[in-house]
Amino acid sequence: MSNQKYKRVFLIVMDSVGIGEAPDAAKFDDIGSDTLGHIAEQMGGLNMPNMAKLGLSNIRVIKGIPEQERPLAYFTKMQEASNGKDTMTGHWEIMGLHIEQPFKVFPEGFPAELISELEQKTGRKIIGNKPASGTEILVELGEEHVDTGNLIVYTSADSVLQIAAHEEVVPLEELYKICEIARELTLDEKYMVGRVIARPFIGKPGNFTRTANRHDYALKPFGRTTMNELADSGFDVISIGKIADIYDGEGITKSFRTKSNMDGMDKLIETLEMDFTGLSFLNLVDFDALYGHRRDPIGYGKALEEYDMRLTEVFEKLTDEDLLIITADHGNDPVHHGTDHTREYVPLLIYSPRFTSGEELPIRNTFADIAATIAENFNVNKPEHGKSFLLEIEQEGL
Repeated sequence: MSNQKYKRVFLIVMDSVGIGEAPDAAKFDDIGSDTLGHIAEQMGGLNMPNMAKLGLSNIRVIKGIPEQERPLAYFTKMQEASNGKDTMTGHWEIMGLHIEQPFKVFPEGFPAELISELEQKTGRKIIGNKPASGTEILVELGEEHVDTGNLIVYTSADSVLQIAAHEEVVPLEELYKICEIARELTLDEKYMVGRVIARPFIGKPGNFTRTANRHDYALKPFGRTTMNELADSGFDVISIGKIADIYDGEGITKSFRTKSNMDGMDKLIETLEMDFTGLSFLNLVDFDALYGHRRDPIGYGKALEEYDMRLTEVFEKLTDEDLLIITADHGNDPVHHGTDHTREYVPLLIYSPRFTSGEELPIRNTFADIAATIAENFNVNKPEHGKSFLLEIEQEGL
């Protein structure tokens, strides 16, 4: 099928793990943001021996993580080229797209015109309509929803419209239909909402819990990604975590849902034990959702250390035919003002057991360099954006 240099590529996106303000941080009100640096300071130093061995502190010194004389991985950082700092923009760029028109966020809630239209088309009133934590909004409005049947609509620092409803008040089928209506209404350029999310829950006042019946209605990527090229050429593209939602299923041949970072690492290790040819693509969302947005640097630091421990198992299962790429999609500095993502460089670490050692690569000007590299490895059409680093990581005798 192909004479690719690596049979399997494992791509890990540590959601929101930025490594210092980007050159254009001022444009995004993010001067001084430094997700990894500030977490390490708050923790009194991070204990991440596996990421240390790869060369994380060789990119930029992080407190507690020693620099390596001979790092195992090639290392550098990447600057986002697209106009945005949200999950979809970062991920779409990683797979070769360039987003000029940023997805919209709604820090004051959604426009009255949109809410009115949604009420008319669904036949249900709407309560909430503000940025909120998914668990806190249930404490605040869950009982009113159960009493009235009114829909709980809320958003976050991301470009999302979330609709929460009790499964015994609004049947799942109806909630999903409501979300499809919301998706149609928000495709318009004046709204440009990245995702509509159904958030069903159960329980009684004081004890509401969200169920596993969440469903995301994402925009389709605005162009073909390297994942489309791989899948159409007969390669495997395995999604782990929210990757399938972010790309609305485009270019994915197999998908694993996850409940947490650790579940994501479990699923990654499962794919390491599978015989496939192509890409395994993992997103670790807890860093962002549980700790970045909630401005919890200590929780974030502990989650980073837990993730690092699991890399031991990953290293044990990688073969000379494998390439591991570790990066992030944006920052979310837990000591920065507000609860929004932050415009930062992201780390890039590239490792294979066949390497004798790694070295520094030039700073990448777009996340799309990852897509270009994967495309070149599997000899499929390269994206319009991005420059492959495949030749830069070649080692003599291999």
